Amino acid sequence: MTRIALLPVGLVLVLLTGCAQAPQPTLLPLQIQSLQTREYQAGKDAVFQAVISVFQDLGYTITNADKDTGLISAESAAQSDRASQLWGYTDVSQTKATGFVETVGGVTRVRLNFVEVRTKSSTYGQQDRQDTPILDAVIYRNAFNKVESAIFLRS
Repeated sequence: MTRIALLPVGLVLVLLTGCAQAPQPTLLPLQIQSLQTREYQAGKDAVFQAVISVFQDLGYTITNADKDTGLISAESAAQSDRASQLWGYTDVSQTKATGFVETVGGVTRVRLNFVEVRTKSSTYGQQDRQDTPILDAVIYRNAFNKVESAIFLRS
């Protein structure tokens, strides 16, 4: 009888430990800046256009671009979890990206930033939003390689 009573408790413990995630390594601000920044020998106009082109190639829609300030804002298509709608709430994820292009000395510096945005809402009007910075070196390396190729094609 005690084994049967302990079974639900054990099952709950197994489910809870299965949901635990490994903690993400904490990066220092200088490490994040290093991950997100590259310098190029090309002019600001060519680099600015290359960053816009790469965002579009990666599937982003440009929401704002100002060559004078060097700021580019873009967002991916939103993806909704259809199964959650059966339970009366929505769970939408999207990636937002920004690029900042500036001339420093004789080089043009680019800083990219990618953020995953998840928005949940219920049929009762409640909303919750969670923004998570994307700090995967492979994603930034891929984007900067494409920027470099786009700059080369424009030169």
